[in-house]
Amino acid sequence: MRALIKLGGTLVDSPELRASLATQIAAIARRGIAITVVHGGGKQMTRFLEERGIASRFVNGLRVTTPETLDAVLKVLAGSVNQELVAALNAAGARAVGLTGIDGGMVEAEQMDPQLGLVGRVTRAHPELLELLTTSGFLPVVACVAGSSAGQMYNVNADQMASACAAGWGADRLIFLTDIAGVLDAAREVQPALTVQDCGRLIQQGVATGGMQAKLNAAAQAMEQGVEQIEIAPGAQPGVLDRLFAGEPVGTRILRSREGAACHD
Repeated sequence: MRALIKLGGTLVDSPELRASLATQIAAIARRGIAITVVHGGGKQMTRFLEERGIASRFVNGLRVTTPETLDAVLKVLAGSVNQELVAALNAAGARAVGLTGIDGGMVEAEQMDPQLGLVGRVTRAHPELLELLTTSGFLPVVACVAGSSAGQMYNVNADQMASACAAGWGADRLIFLTDIAGVLDAAREVQPALTVQDCGRLIQQGVATGGMQAKLNAAAQAMEQGVEQIEIAPGAQPGVLDRLFAGEPVGTRILRSREGAACHD
């Protein structure tokens, strides 16, 4: 089995939570499940920029990325955040390797929208490096930077990066760990299961916005590209990954159809 786990930046900002998640991930990997981790770092990025007097601006939930901001992405997201997570995983007994989408040409991107600056839209994922590492017993930890064929670097939304890597690598399961309990409806209630159509409706109704909109779009894209099992779950809940891999319903599961939803009620 292959599982891609996406960790939100808020989760990996706490040393205690980072260590707890690393322990759970390493334990799952020891069971013979091939794991790739993709992580965010928006909170750390905003803090780093604020300390330097640089305001963060967002359009539709995406950070406007100037050349100055991209330099911070490389220093913080691909630097300290990535290596802190790698160190925590190695301390827990995994053989973690820190990467970005640029390494080995793993993820290609193009400019998404000129008003966003150096924000990339993933155009292609090449799974060979993930294959090489996971089949050799390593655990890739991917920061959300990608490159174009011309060598331009782009800041890529972490959920989109996770979706592209999961689909390209042929993951059986994609888990988005976030800082909320799951996907909420208009009444702010967690929905245990949603179809792709339901996700689109929540976005159209303005219920799912910003980061959750990005997650639902990424989940739908991954499912369209063949990832069969997708969950959005609260990363700070004790033992969340242990519970998910034991088959417990935690957070929200994304399903292809209402028939699938009925099967999991």
